[in-house]
Amino acid sequence: MGPAGVVLGVDESWQVVDRERASLVDLLEGLGPQEWEKPTQCGDWRVRDVAAHLTIAARISYGAVLREFVRARGSFDRMIHDTSVREGELPVTEIVANLRSTIGTRRLAPGTTRREPLLDILVHGQDIALALGRERAMPVEAARDAADRVWTMRFPPRPWPLPRHRLVATDVEWTRGEGEEISGPISALLLLLTGRTAAASPRLNGAIPTGN
Repeated sequence: MGPAGVVLGVDESWQVVDRERASLVDLLEGLGPQEWEKPTQCGDWRVRDVAAHLTIAARISYGAVLREFVRARGSFDRMIHDTSVREGELPVTEIVANLRSTIGTRRLAPGTTRREPLLDILVHGQDIALALGRERAMPVEAARDAADRVWTMRFPPRPWPLPRHRLVATDVEWTRGEGEEISGPISALLLLLTGRTAAASPRLNGAIPTGN
């Protein structure tokens, strides 16, 4: 299963989340109106919708989750999509303020673990950066934690099928799976694991699957 210490400590994990949230706030504050509307690799979400999504988990109540789940007719994925798109219609200054308000909080969305905020901010931070044509470095140890979370998660339901390959990180000790080998930086493997194949492929070697 790989090395001990894949899972970051509680404090260390939240410190990374706070740094990532703060750096993303800095990025968003400098965007022009057209950049907020750029499409991302998250279905029909624009940059503004992805940014808004990152503000919800630390702010939503149990009661609101229940109401939204009913409103989404019992679909977890539809609930996430619809709440994010609605929040994405807020003025961009409010979206930025909401994201800034999450810095320093350890509040979790109902039904999630403390590992989800790290996974969320790392992957969606890349979604925003990729849509804008920007480079956004991903902390290696944090990316390994997030990749391991994707590999092992059962609930919340993992929306991405695991690749039937042996994944080997080249910049940190991490290996998972069986089959033909795919190797590359852990950040690229994380993008592959979360369905961002097109973004991950240029940085990977081996039996890279086709897909979006």
